[in-house]
Formats: sequence, structure tokens, C-alpha cells
Amino acid sequence: MSKTETKALAGTGAPDGQSPAAEVKTALAGFVSDLGQFQTEMKTKFQQQEERLMMLDRKSLTRVRPALAAAAEAEAPHQKAFEAYVRNGDDDALRGLDLEGKAMSSAVAGDGGYLVDPQTSDTIRSALLSTASVRQIANVVNVEASSYDVLVDTTDVGAGWATETATAAETGTPNIERITIPLHELSAMPKISQRLLDDSAFDIENWLSSRISDKFARSESAAFINGDGIDKPTGFLTYPTVVNGTEVWGELGHVVSGADGAFDAVDPANALVDLVFALGSEYRANGSFVMNSKTVGQVRKLKDADGRFLWSDSLSAGEPPRLMGHPVLICEDMPDIASDSLSIAFGDFDAGYTIAERPDLRILRDPFSAKPHVMFYASKRVGGDVSDFGAIKVLKFAV
Repeated sequence: MSKTETKALAGTGAPDGQSPAAEVKTALAGFVSDLGQFQTEMKTKFQQQEERLMMLDRKSLTRVRPALAAAAEAEAPHQKAFEAYVRNGDDDALRGLDLEGKAMSSAVAGDGGYLVDPQTSDTIRSALLSTASVRQIANVVNVEASSYDVLVDTTDVGAGWATETATAAETGTPNIERITIPLHELSAMPKISQRLLDDSAFDIENWLSSRISDKFARSESAAFINGDGIDKPTGFLTYPTVVNGTEVWGELGHVVSGADGAFDAVDPANALVDLVFALGSEYRANGSFVMNSKTVGQVRKLKDADGRFLWSDSLSAGEPPRLMGHPVLICEDMPDIASDSLSIAFGDFDAGYTIAERPDLRILRDPFSAKPHVMFYASKRVGGDVSDFGAIKVLKFAV
């Protein structure tokens, strides 16, 4: 407190004979002056503090490219290392990382091919699962070997009624079939110019994953249906078919449409009813139809004896349409309706067809073969084969 304020509070008169009111006024003026000086000092200190913070931010700020994907911070090292390898072939960061992740279970390949980062691998897997392929309804297993064996019980165990005193008779023993599904190499080789790779604004992860997933999806879908088993999966339509009820192991049962290359003109829906009930009851509950778009165009016009359409579109988003209460997979690799064609399949594909694959996806960068472009050789190991011939039936368009 200043001397002037002390004198005013004490109520004493000023040496020059001022009145008490004048003394209070003088004291208040001094107080206001001191307060203004304090406010000025605080503003100066705050301004200096702000300037220091801005200086520190500028020193710590680096000019970096924003992240291309909204990944978690835990994935950033994988993403940066993979991006460096794809853009300029720098594999030092990849060699120092453990690339085991959610979708992978193999270490870095020693031959120069590297696993993709977890986010890109998940993107490709999601695209494969969402593609109209038998993969959606088949049994998919991950293996670490070069093949996958499926053991199938092709016959039933014998049984009989026994009495209290009679000797029990020997009953039949089931037969076990072994199906070996070899893994084949599926590859894609997109290329891109080095100039575009040098462009930091180019979203290389999305480009690479979309190209690979598109190629893999189309190749897989065709092989799972029509593959000959030579360096590719064995398609279920490549096996011989016989009239339903006469087939043996290694054959598919078929029912006929009633007309050559068409549905029966009088009762076209009967063929679909026969196809559904040709499948055993243990498989029918999980049965799905597989056909292409052209066949769908004819099937959805069919009606039952009461004039009701057999086809019903799903009312829920993402749910497949249904034919006679069973889901329909529209797969363009199924053959068109023609003479003796097998254009419609029905079965429990989770039991009837097995897809075996290695969980790792590899990418090899090749900057030499197509200069000035850089080629990316992406590969994975996958195989497929029928695992239960009784679980799949086909409709043959014949008399």
C-alpha cells in the first residue's frame, strides 16, 4: 500500500492542508495507476510466453505426408516400412519389423518377397470375401503346409438289434476317404510408373490393394467352379455327373430340367423342386443356389402351381435373394443355360467344397523388367476341391 493510501485510511490531514475528500481522491488515483501498471506487465509476460511456445512448435514441426489410412498408431511402423519398400525398394525397415499380425502368421520371406502390412492385407481379404465367389459359402481353412487333407466318412456304421442271449453279429465298418487339396500359387503383377511412385500425394496402399484383390477375386472365382486342378484349384463342375441316386464317390448327382437347353415348357418349376429334394436332408438346411445373372433372369420368372413366384428378393440390406427359401449366390463364372449345361448348382458348400490357403500375402518389387515402370509381383497360395460329393447337386438342362 502506498503512503498516500495509508494517509487516506488513517484519516490524517495532508501537510499542505488538503481536505479528507481530496486525500481519498488522490489515494484512489494512485491505486488505479498501480493497477494499470500491473496489467501492462502481465500482458507483456503473456505475450512473451506465447512467442516462446510458437517458436518451439515451429522447431518441432516437420513437413510430413499425412497418413493415407486411418490406422492406429501401432500400425504406423508397418505402414511406413511397407510404403518405403513399395516406393523405392528400401527393405531395411521391413527387415527390422516383426510382420506377424492379425491376418498373417509367417515371417519375412528370405527370397526378397515381403508380407504386406496388416491393414493392406485386411483390405484385400475383405474384398475377396465380398466378391460374388464360392468363397462366400465354402469352407475356408488356413494351413501352413503345401497341401491340406480332408478325411470323409463315405459310408455309415452298421448296426443291428441284439437279444439277451444271442451272440452279437459283426456290423459294417465305415470307409474313410482321404482328399488331398494341394496349394497352388495365385499371382498378380500390376505395374506403375516410377514418377507416380515418387509423388507423395499418391495413395499407393489403396491402389495396390484394389488391383490385387480384383485380380485374385476373378481368378479364384473361375477356378473354384471350372478349374482343372492343374496349377489351380479343382472346380466342382469339372467332376463327372450322373443321374441323381446312381452316383458313386467322385461323381456329382444331377437332375434334368425336362427340356434340351431350357426349362420344361409345361412345368418349369418342377426341376428346381427336384433339385432341392435331391439333396440329402442333412445338407438341405444349409443349402444355397449358385448360378449366373443370365440364369437368374429366367429363374426369377418362374411360378408355382398357385401363381406365386419362387424367387423373393431380400428386404434387408446385404442379405442375398432367396429361391424356394434358400439363398442364391450370383456367380458369373457359372455356365449359361445351353444344351446339357450344368447352369444351376444347389448344395451345402460349407460341407461340400473346401478352400485351403496360406494366410500370408507376398509382394516382390521389380523395377527392372518394365522400365520406366515398376512391377509388383503379388502372390498367395490357395487350393480348392470338393470335399463331400453328396453335399452338391446340379441341374442339367437336358431331357
